[in-house]
Amino acid sequence: MNENQMLQPENHTITPWVTTKSTEKLIAFLASAFNAQELGRVYNADGSIGHAEVRIGDSKILMFDSPAEWPSFPCLIRLYVGDSDEIFAQAIKAGATSMTRVITQAWGERGGRVVDPFGNIWWITSKIEDVSPEEMIERSKQQEYIDAMEYAQKSFNSFLTDVEKS
Repeated sequence: MNENQMLQPENHTITPWVTTKSTEKLIAFLASAFNAQELGRVYNADGSIGHAEVRIGDSKILMFDSPAEWPSFPCLIRLYVGDSDEIFAQAIKAGATSMTRVITQAWGERGGRVVDPFGNIWWITSKIEDVSPEEMIERSKQQEYIDAMEYAQKSFNSFLTDVEKS
């Protein structure tokens, strides 16, 4: 990272860049679901969005309208929030589909997955407690956490397998 980038706190080491057939609608969804703030957009001569940015929490997401001939290539984004149950419900209300209900994991996080109307998968997560590595190992042997991990894996696989078939 060069010095100029390091002086700009909004530029993190990794910033997702999302393409969609309707960046305008994606921005509206992100504002409704995750309280995103639009930072700006630039239009191409044909009226499509050539570049747009939003901020969610302390991070930016860059996006643009993909040409009609491009295939869709949705992404998987992990979103850390203060209350995963609240933001999960907010995302569903904004038009997302539940993939994995909100569950508590052995490592002290609670979260669930939603799919936005554009096919992107959001793993909405909150830290609910500090768990030492030793405690995490012990918890990972307990049935409730074994079941939670199995459910998280199966719900992800099932959803993607169903999408692949359709």
